[in-house]
Amino acid sequence: MDKFSGQKRAAVHLFPPIDPFDQRMLDVGDGHHLYVEQCGNPEGAPVIVLHGGPGGGCSPAMRRYFDPADWRIILFDQRGCGRSRPHASVRGNTTWHLVADIERIRNTLGIERWAVFGGSWGATLGLVYSETHPDRVAYLALRGVFLSMQRELDWFYGGGAGQFWPDQWARFVAMIPEEERGDLIKAYNKRLFCGDLMVETRYARAWASWENALASMESDGGGGDSPADYARAFARLENHYFLNKGFLEEDGQILRDVHRIAHIPGTIVQGRYDMICPPKSAHSLASGWSSGRLHMIRQAGHALSEAGISEELVRVMKIVGQRREKFGL
Repeated sequence: MDKFSGQKRAAVHLFPPIDPFDQRMLDVGDGHHLYVEQCGNPEGAPVIVLHGGPGGGCSPAMRRYFDPADWRIILFDQRGCGRSRPHASVRGNTTWHLVADIERIRNTLGIERWAVFGGSWGATLGLVYSETHPDRVAYLALRGVFLSMQRELDWFYGGGAGQFWPDQWARFVAMIPEEERGDLIKAYNKRLFCGDLMVETRYARAWASWENALASMESDGGGGDSPADYARAFARLENHYFLNKGFLEEDGQILRDVHRIAHIPGTIVQGRYDMICPPKSAHSLASGWSSGRLHMIRQAGHALSEAGISEELVRVMKIVGQRREKFGL
């Protein structure tokens, strides 16, 4: 089954498409302006949606995981990607800048507490934000957990995932001279920030293609080239964050600080066959998070658009939205 068939199967579980009732560019300092939108019910339970990457940007499909009658749905493009400006910029762009941006959005919109919904890098950011501002988070919904740990980077950029996808891995590695292959993140960084737009775009597309090929269980390993602007922002930001270990204080910081969110109820939705963010991280998180519940989806990979993942996320958020008073939303 091709990826488009898989996306159609996932879409069956989503709410109908909706348009924003509010769109704005928010000045967050450091020369950055973020695209922010609100959809659904202005009086509904507020939820902030954190996209992946870093550098992936939000999409209209992300609005559709929430009943628009129950939820006030807030999406934004993180620094340097999507409709935020400047595009593909890593200046003033760290995890802690993004945590501050989320707080600025919350304050700007006059929200006391909200639900946090994020997948992949969005799960990382959601966890760091929640551990930093635990009094502001009423519910935490995570998908495809990434803890920004060295073992996860070693898996994906050190050959672990490549043992399952040797043909795609060979193409990814072949872009780099043999003497530099001991550290592919560093080697790609040199080319993604070389100052030559054509070279940067070529390597950005290779970086994005490696990840996109492994996102879904239904992938045939193809996926084609991403649009140049998207690929360049995605690859530069992701590489910048991974080279700097997510800008965390130490490896395993999220697990170290998980006690800070012990009181926050939440759900982890994890694909059993996630090749990008293997289930070990979701299991480790759930083991230390007393109020979190892990839902392992038997036949699913990493992508938000996997049918089983979409179905479970919609189910969970529908329950939370209908019981908003119970969760203090």
